[in-house]
Amino acid sequence: MSILKEPILKLSKSARMKNFVSHNRIGRSAARRFVAGETLEDALKAARDMNKLGIHVSLDYLGENVFSEAESVASTEQYLNLLGMIAREKLDANISVKLTALGLDVDRRLCLNNITAVLTRARDLGGIFVRIDMESSEYTERTIDIFKELWQSGFRNTGTVLQSYMYRTEDDVHTMIELKARVRLCKGAYLEPPTVAYAEKSDTDSNYVKCMQQLLDNGNYPGFATHDEKIINQILDYVKAQNIPAEKFEFQMLYGIRRDLQKKLAGLGYNVRAYVPYGSQWYPYLMRRMAERPANLFFMLNNAWRG
Repeated sequence: MSILKEPILKLSKSARMKNFVSHNRIGRSAARRFVAGETLEDALKAARDMNKLGIHVSLDYLGENVFSEAESVASTEQYLNLLGMIAREKLDANISVKLTALGLDVDRRLCLNNITAVLTRARDLGGIFVRIDMESSEYTERTIDIFKELWQSGFRNTGTVLQSYMYRTEDDVHTMIELKARVRLCKGAYLEPPTVAYAEKSDTDSNYVKCMQQLLDNGNYPGFATHDEKIINQILDYVKAQNIPAEKFEFQMLYGIRRDLQKKLAGLGYNVRAYVPYGSQWYPYLMRRMAERPANLFFMLNNAWRG
């Protein structure tokens, strides 16, 4: 089914397909499996439900690649409100932010000001953690540069994401270990050229395991974002062999995917965090989930057929 990945990712950029899916009952219904909803209250309810299962949460307001200052300010306000509600409800949750949602495509200084405002509010509310998410390779260098600038400015309530399908990731892992910064390690969900990323899944997986071991040995509370049971078992085998306590790392999974595995790992005493997205701009996110695991697409079509 890997042959479906490229066409699905191309469709994620199609305005016509976005309009069709966004206004289609089946498309909107499928999105609700992977997206908490379109409102802040939807997100908070999902977080409460996951917390009741003993699962930590990372909340993300969808809406990347804004192209105006007004949109970036609106996204920033959404995150500031979200932080306030996390603190008010005492949720076991942090937030995940894409820099293009805060204006990186508009102006670097604007983006830096917006993320600084978010980090400052999070710090003032008791040190809520803010994950600076990674996007396509077009943004990798800029994202890491901004992260390092924030880190050097004294913000320690933040971390970033590295993708194992990128050639550069092992070097970036070393950089983050030296900084003592928290890393979420994932495989990567964007369509990348072979000049910057591995084309074969086996190479991506091999690099994931190599980086995972380095982060477990020397990193600061890494998060391992994967639903791949083979890799999860390799993590479990490695921490057992190296006598690494369960509180030194966490598993991270997407809302609506492998809920059984999330509950199983949490029940075994491991830290598990569910990434819970919400907002009206759910279409690109949904398509990336279809591309990562085309079985999700067949799940959607089967449910559509059954009504």
